[in-house]
Amino acid sequence: MSYRVERNYGCRISDSWTYRGHRAAVLENEHLRVVVLIGKGADVYEFLHKPTDTDFVWRSPWGVRDLKGFVPTTGSPTELWLDQYEGGWQTVLPGGGFPSQYGDVNLGLHAEVNTVPWDAAIVEDCAERVSLKCWVRAARTPFYFEKTMTMTAGSAVLITDQALVNEGEEIAHAVWGEHIAIGEPFLNEHCVIDLPGGAIMTHPEDFHPNNKLKAGFEGPWPWVEGIEGGRVDSSVIPPKSYRSYDMAYIRDTPEGWYAVTDTKRGVGFGAAYPKDLFRYLWYWQSFGGGFGYPWYGRTYNIGLEPFTSYTNQGLAQAIENGTALTVEAGQRVEASYAAVAYTGGERVRRIAPDGAVTR
Repeated sequence: MSYRVERNYGCRISDSWTYRGHRAAVLENEHLRVVVLIGKGADVYEFLHKPTDTDFVWRSPWGVRDLKGFVPTTGSPTELWLDQYEGGWQTVLPGGGFPSQYGDVNLGLHAEVNTVPWDAAIVEDCAERVSLKCWVRAARTPFYFEKTMTMTAGSAVLITDQALVNEGEEIAHAVWGEHIAIGEPFLNEHCVIDLPGGAIMTHPEDFHPNNKLKAGFEGPWPWVEGIEGGRVDSSVIPPKSYRSYDMAYIRDTPEGWYAVTDTKRGVGFGAAYPKDLFRYLWYWQSFGGGFGYPWYGRTYNIGLEPFTSYTNQGLAQAIENGTALTVEAGQRVEASYAAVAYTGGERVRRIAPDGAVTR
């Protein structure tokens, strides 16, 4: 591999890569390899735990597309995003969820920074620690955004420090989220989700023929009511044969973290985030039930996505329900979160802000 200093031990980093037409970077140490698609939203396309050869992030059936050779046949603001959705992990700004109107401008699905190339630079490169800084300016809103991803030797934790800046001279609104999709082969019916508590809310209305959760339900995590009655434990992952497709939101958690553990293989993925900013954890449930475009029953994955706002119906609705982030002119909003890989099949009791896992 081509590294700036040709180091083959400790922490390593390189931005000398292109993957299917997109500039890419690789960060790795003894425990992790993380691939970042700088040329497409600075998406995390791989989060690989080396000792167990486990890549936690889900990949869509069509994967990464080289957009120089892909010509969409229509211009739907939903389909244009989904056509190039490779799975993985996106930063979503400033309109989380489906298309909506913001003032005089239309915002598409998960608009607008994760479909464009970002700038990037390696800011630290030594055997003990490596860091990659990525930054972008939105086209239709006055936001500048940056994130710096850091890996240290001997640690299976990726720390990301972020900042959102309103460069306009008036108030601007945003829905800000981390769109983290977790999938097979890691995800299976032996996986469980641990959270520090809180309340779970199902999507307020039925939206898909394979919804299996009662719309508009609210109650303490993890129990929800099924669409045909009975209780459903949202912390237990069903098999793909369950054929469901649902959306829920978790709020009022005492701390900001979650863990997904394969209790049979003894390996897991977790995230810790500032709950005072990311007040809602979106829980996308695609258990083989996403029929029709673009899934066609092929997908088995979840999304556990820290967001500032809810629901997934776009920025306009978040403004209407009072959950949108209000950013003053010139204001800088900062956040830091950790993503961690761990081993062991026991349930997780806590993930600290630095990524330390407690069983």
